[in-house]
Amino acid sequence: MPTITTFLTFASQAEEAALFYTSIFAGSRIVKTHRYGEGAPVPEGTVMSVTFELLGRTYIALNGGPSFTFSPGFSMFVACETQAEVDLYWDRLTAEGTQVQCGWVTDKFGLSWQVVPSGLEELIAGPDRERSARAMQAMMGMQKLDLHALRRAWAAMEQADDSG
Repeated sequence: MPTITTFLTFASQAEEAALFYTSIFAGSRIVKTHRYGEGAPVPEGTVMSVTFELLGRTYIALNGGPSFTFSPGFSMFVACETQAEVDLYWDRLTAEGTQVQCGWVTDKFGLSWQVVPSGLEELIAGPDRERSARAMQAMMGMQKLDLHALRRAWAAMEQADDSG
């Protein structure tokens, strides 16, 4: 049975990135590190790739050279159960990185992440179009997603309905 593994190509920071990512997510680990041997286009012993696990999923990071960069068209999606988890992962991933909009972060290696609370999709894409639009508008004004503020924006329609 074939497997699918996310393969991330860095310019030269594969090991540093793998160590960084495994330090963020509890229960994660470095599985193995491969080094270039004699005759490679880089000095012998230089890290070629690192296999690591984040929350039970396997990833491979490769040092591919300076022509490799990341694009926001690919991102890692972190589904969080609580606002405390959103806060924790947001703070760790934005360390030396860039806060973007709507829960997106670009980490210090240029990899994009989405740090998203569970229940977001129901708020912004639910069957009640007015409430969903209100929650979507609130989300568009945020960098780090605030589930409580999103829920308040969604519920504001209900409160307006009750007062009228």
